[in-house]
Amino acid sequence: MGLTIEEIRRRIPLRYPYLMVDRVVEYGPDHAVTLKNVTIDEPVFQGHFPEPLPAVLPGTLILEAMAQTAAFLLVKGNDNIGVGYLVGVDRARFRRQVTPGDQLQLEARPLRRRAGLIKAEVKATVAGALVAEAVIALVTPEGQAEGKDVE
Repeated sequence: MGLTIEEIRRRIPLRYPYLMVDRVVEYGPDHAVTLKNVTIDEPVFQGHFPEPLPAVLPGTLILEAMAQTAAFLLVKGNDNIGVGYLVGVDRARFRRQVTPGDQLQLEARPLRRRAGLIKAEVKATVAGALVAEAVIALVTPEGQAEGKDVE
């Protein structure tokens, strides 16, 4: 079960230039796979890095794409995606640069769930090669209101 960009926009409250997911390949409470097409037209490449250095997608934006992928683990009834606020990043590692022309494939699996909180392992690959990995924690508005801790 996948989603196009228009279906994604109907389900999550993020918009350009901060929406980092172009397609959802599959999603559900136990697994989510998304794609991010990296293009030279993205605003970030105007200054990261300036010429003559190669354009490189910042690690912070890769982490954001990972968090947005993890949010698709918050599926509710009728395929509505729950809002999740990023509250933790653990064991983040960046293995290689991501540059324009690359397609990131992001895969998230839940490690722990509590009411209003999810902790997920997320991996990013380009052409099958691992480029980044992290453990991402998201809290829902309900969990935030209850003051949930990440651990």
